[in-house]
Amino acid sequence: MPIRMNRSADPYYKERLVFGVMLAVERRNLILEKLQEDKKVIVSELSQEFRVSEETIRRDLDKLDKDGLAVKSYGGAVLNENTSLDMPFNIRKKNNPAGKQKIAKIVETLIEDGDHIILDPSTTAVFIAKALKAKERLTVITNSIEVILELSDVSDWNIISSGGSLKEGYLALVGPRAIEGLGAFNVEKVVLSCKGLDMEKGITDGNELFSQAKQTMLKSAKQCILAVDHTKFGRVAFSKICDINHVQVVVTDEKPSDVWLETFERSGITCLYPEN
Repeated sequence: MPIRMNRSADPYYKERLVFGVMLAVERRNLILEKLQEDKKVIVSELSQEFRVSEETIRRDLDKLDKDGLAVKSYGGAVLNENTSLDMPFNIRKKNNPAGKQKIAKIVETLIEDGDHIILDPSTTAVFIAKALKAKERLTVITNSIEVILELSDVSDWNIISSGGSLKEGYLALVGPRAIEGLGAFNVEKVVLSCKGLDMEKGITDGNELFSQAKQTMLKSAKQCILAVDHTKFGRVAFSKICDINHVQVVVTDEKPSDVWLETFERSGITCLYPEN
């Protein structure tokens, strides 16, 4: 059975296979895409697909297993669905794009011309950045390399990088310098995403460095907009960002359950979602 992989973003995929110039990290990312789709991979099939030896594929799977993203099995590997780790950025940005677009359209209505805002390094933030391009005179502070690149063609905005150390695989700037940079400003709104949203555990992320940066973002803003798709509700990730009552607005892609809506109402949180 042929392996189904999304290669639309790389028009030179076949040529790169033929001439053997595909990097190991690119190959592992494609393997991760298949794991996301099918939950398992087989060494012999991957070897044929990528035109490399089975030993090379086994080394790729060893790396994914060591990173906690996959679990090796006889003849292949399965997706590690119990991990608290995030997938690399370029894998996550392909998850639920329709939902993220819906969220971005709603967030766009909450941002005014001339606003000063902070965007986090989530994949949702990239969709939001695209949706905001019709706005005028925005100041955007971010620790996201992808957001900076997305907004690089906007002429009348002020785009400010937090500075910091690049987190491998995440296109995010983190660490003490990033926190210092994010904390140096006072803005009207911060737009955050997260990996988990739980009534008791609050808002959580998969990495402590990200949580620390987002905590600083919260302190720098008058209003927090939590942009989170429906898959994050009821989930708990490794590192806590804050309690639910630290946000003022929740924007999601589907109507939450009545229990969640009641929780938001009790906490004075406005919950926005598409009508259909």
